[in-house]
Amino acid sequence: MNSKRMGFLLLAVLVAGATAFLARAWLEAERAAIVAQAVSQRPVTQAKPAIQVLVARNAIRTGQIIKPDDLRWQPWPQGALPPSYVVEGKRPIADFVGAVARSSFHVGEPIVEIEIVMPGSRGFLAAVLRAGMRAVSVPATATSAVSGFIYAGDRVDVLLTHVLTSPAGQLNATETILRNARVIAMDQKLDFTPGDKPDIAKTATLELTPKQTEIVTLAVKMGELSLVLRSLQDPDEGEGDPAVADQQPAELGYSYTQDNQVSRLIKSPTATEPPPVLEAARSNAVILLRGSTRTKQDLDGTISADSVPPPPMPPADIAKPGPKPPTLPSVPR
Repeated sequence: MNSKRMGFLLLAVLVAGATAFLARAWLEAERAAIVAQAVSQRPVTQAKPAIQVLVARNAIRTGQIIKPDDLRWQPWPQGALPPSYVVEGKRPIADFVGAVARSSFHVGEPIVEIEIVMPGSRGFLAAVLRAGMRAVSVPATATSAVSGFIYAGDRVDVLLTHVLTSPAGQLNATETILRNARVIAMDQKLDFTPGDKPDIAKTATLELTPKQTEIVTLAVKMGELSLVLRSLQDPDEGEGDPAVADQQPAELGYSYTQDNQVSRLIKSPTATEPPPVLEAARSNAVILLRGSTRTKQDLDGTISADSVPPPPMPPADIAKPGPKPPTLPSVPR
């Protein structure tokens, strides 16, 4: 095969390869154009934005008074949204502050209006009370109610100040009759909104057991009651679950203070005179008695002895006569 034929054959191969490459590129460009045209002609479906639904920020127990930090808004898809859910824009969170939960809510669970009792509704206070508990109101003043800084949901101690009467006189005393009592209302207000100014209430409603309500009712007649606010981080409660600690009922008190414990100038009616101090104790000496001799020895070693005469005997003529011996009857010999 001569060189001329080899040249034509190589040229034909190059032309065929270039043609195939150009054809492939043209086909890919046409395919991309068709796909782009089809996408542009397809109707674009807009994704529906998620709406905000009111849910529980913290776990809410049955009978718990709902506070502002217990609720929050959470994005929720619109598909199959129950009409009982609370949607943002229709009602604010403030409308649900102070409501009482009929059932428990887990974290992130939507709030359903039929499962809560709004303030002012019939049976609202009964929904606040836990099973077996009672509500009792006690008088409150600016002094006895910590100047209006006690709100519904707080825990307090109940103190009684009264006058005790004893044979030695009257005695003023203050004793803790109840500990860790739950406040469910101040006057007729069962909620607290951040930013509210302290309000001096006239009555405070406590949640107590039936026996404790009898104690408080009688204490109102005995003297003056005071409410002492407890800390949220009370060391007496230990390191237990706060939810469990909040469910604990009030306890009976165990401490008291009398007026003589406050002022040293008030003498205790049961105080006794101190025993007399012996002469030996005053002079740091030891007294030794041997018969009629008394020896005094100081701590420095000095010894002094003096005689103590025996007690005088009464004269014989003034001595009291003793009982006469019985007279025996004479017996004839």
